[in-house]
Amino acid sequence: MTRRLSGGPLLVATHNKGKLEEIADLLRPYGIATVGAADRGLPEPEETGTRFVENARIKAHAAAQATGLPALSDDSGIEIEALDGAPGVYTADWAETETGRDFVHAMTMTHEKLRASGAPEPWTARFCCTLVVAWPDGHDEVFPGQMPGRVVWPMRGDQGHGYDPIFVPDGYDVTFGEMDRWEKNRISHRADAFAKFIAGCVA
Repeated sequence: MTRRLSGGPLLVATHNKGKLEEIADLLRPYGIATVGAADRGLPEPEETGTRFVENARIKAHAAAQATGLPALSDDSGIEIEALDGAPGVYTADWAETETGRDFVHAMTMTHEKLRASGAPEPWTARFCCTLVVAWPDGHDEVFPGQMPGRVVWPMRGDQGHGYDPIFVPDGYDVTFGEMDRWEKNRISHRADAFAKFIAGCVA
């Protein structure tokens, strides 16, 4: 039986202000107040997992233990079939440079690796998101989501973030980077995971 949230604030284990606002807006109709990790002065735990669920669990349980509140965390990334599922949980790591994260660099490197692999197009891929809700007593619930599609080149569009300009979701001919933000949020991997979360723990 899935454990449901009941009253009180939900700690969102992220230091990303945009992500916190997105989650707060999603939960507001259900009467669930949210508070961010930065507002509670929480450090960002080291993400040592090799799967999305492992990293999401690390962040959610650390926040729940530190605050005594139920905590929600997510881990997400892109898996590309021709690269044996890479970058996967290392999606953000591929963007790391000496001067900070640079996703143009990451997308360019991804394209170079695909060309070097010799794999023919279409380069099938999927965006993945795993949500974990953890309680202070150690219990958690897991909600995975995904959006299948393909990687294209060159980069297209300036909407979204991360690898969005090189990802075309199934059923569309535009990249996430060209897509209206609200349309993307309606169909994305995170939307898939959140729909399961709402059905399981909230609604």
